[in-house]
Amino acid sequence: MALKHISEKTIGRLSLYRRLLYRSSLAGQNNVYSHQIAALSGSTPAQVRRDLMAIGYSGSPNRGYKVGELIKSIGDFLDDPEGMRVGLVGVGNLGRAILSYFSGRRPKLAIVAAFDVDPNKTNRIIHGCRTYATSDFPKVAKEENICEGIITTPADTAQATAEMLVNAGIRGILNFAPVCLKVPPEVFTADIDMTMTLEKVAYFARK
Repeated sequence: MALKHISEKTIGRLSLYRRLLYRSSLAGQNNVYSHQIAALSGSTPAQVRRDLMAIGYSGSPNRGYKVGELIKSIGDFLDDPEGMRVGLVGVGNLGRAILSYFSGRRPKLAIVAAFDVDPNKTNRIIHGCRTYATSDFPKVAKEENICEGIITTPADTAQATAEMLVNAGIRGILNFAPVCLKVPPEVFTADIDMTMTLEKVAYFARK
């Protein structure tokens, strides 16, 4: 099924299922049922079955799903066969934490270059990733075949950074800067505003 026919929420759930299945595999579990996946993911068995049917995978009523095969099936659907190469702009505390977290975690989704305006951070290897001057992004993106960008810059430079990424051919941006980016409609952007999320948690925590 074409990616455009799958909702963002479904893609998010499939990613979560795969992460949970990795843990099950490491624990030695070979088979899993939809109700088990649902319990771990906060979903329902029917929703799990619909999501997995959407990617063309079905299990057995008696044995459920084979964990290894299901991980592969989700990976075949979510991952680009050639792999997705990512560039991160903004090597501050958050940027470094993201580099550390993703180092070696996903072979088909890798941060291959980082960028910063601070000359003290460039021409270095940080958490296994070479850091370049931000102005070098267009050239490095072409050389490294970067197709996705992560923005962890201050808010006042995030929009200019996004425009640079778009002009360099980037069509997917994960934005951690606390600002709404203005990008062309063909560029997919996901915003993660940690301050807003923390304030929401704090509000409901005191209720």
